[in-house]
Amino acid sequence: MLKRMLAPHNMALRQLSQEEGISRGTLHKWRAEARGKGQLLPDADAGPEGGSSRDKFAAVLETAALNEADLAE
Repeated sequence: MLKRMLAPHNMALRQLSQEEGISRGTLHKWRAEARGKGQLLPDADAGPEGGSSRDKFAAVLETAALNEADLAE
C-alpha cells in the first residue's frame, strides 16, 4: 500500500481506501509509521504532483549530501 502512495502513483488515501477497502485511519497510521522510519510519503490527499512543500523540501535535504552514484541508486 505504501508503494501506491509514492510516485509515480501518488494515490490519495481517500482513493486507496475506497479501492482496497482499508480504512483511511489504518492508511494514515501506516503512513505515519513509515514516516517515523524516515520514508518520505506525500500528505494524505496530495495530488498527482506529489507531496507537500514540506515533503519536497525534506527530499531535497535528504539527497543534497549524496554523491552522483548514491543518488542514481
